[in-house]
Amino acid sequence: MDFIDLGIIPHDEAEKIQLEKLNQVMQSIAPDTLYLLEHPPVVTLGRQGGLDNLLISEEALRGMGAQLVRTARGGNITCHYPGQLVVYPVVRIEKRRGGIKKFFHDMEETAIRTAARFDVIAARSEGQPGVWVGGGKLCSIGIGVKKWITYHGLSFNISRDMKLFNAITLCGLHGAHPTSLSAEAGREIDIEDVKNVFKEEFRRIFTDSTVA
Repeated sequence: MDFIDLGIIPHDEAEKIQLEKLNQVMQSIAPDTLYLLEHPPVVTLGRQGGLDNLLISEEALRGMGAQLVRTARGGNITCHYPGQLVVYPVVRIEKRRGGIKKFFHDMEETAIRTAARFDVIAARSEGQPGVWVGGGKLCSIGIGVKKWITYHGLSFNISRDMKLFNAITLCGLHGAHPTSLSAEAGREIDIEDVKNVFKEEFRRIFTDSTVA
């Protein structure tokens, strides 16, 4: 498994990198890879996403300095911005116990354990994908799969500045609101520290469930 930090990178560039790696993993000429990064402001629509969950015009969104893009991931609408950790796993799952369902669960578990390392108790919410702290959504997940290899992934709110969420109905869930690790911890948390912890927890969880 390679771990690659892409820093702050536009969504289209990161997607191109993912797809290139996806093809390499498919051909068995590259190892599974976990990308950690941040995006400039962007609202993304997944396969279940519709513009009815965009609460402002596309022109107004551009006025906020944000893009609107459609993606091949699962899920509805979400947003990304500097201060949010985005994780894209390009991982072969055909030999993992439990397939895509277990992979999804383990991604959530990695976020839950990472939050706990910063004294924030997060959990799943029945029937609502992602990771939550009470009624606040801390982490969204939308996975794409091609020939048993995953791409796209997870977004984990770290900083307190979440104003871009005001432009959308979060994940298409009316009444849902975002929260962040810094807000729940009551202190500013460095995203670089979160990256390091996330990698540790990811290694621990995925090493334990690699082979069927």
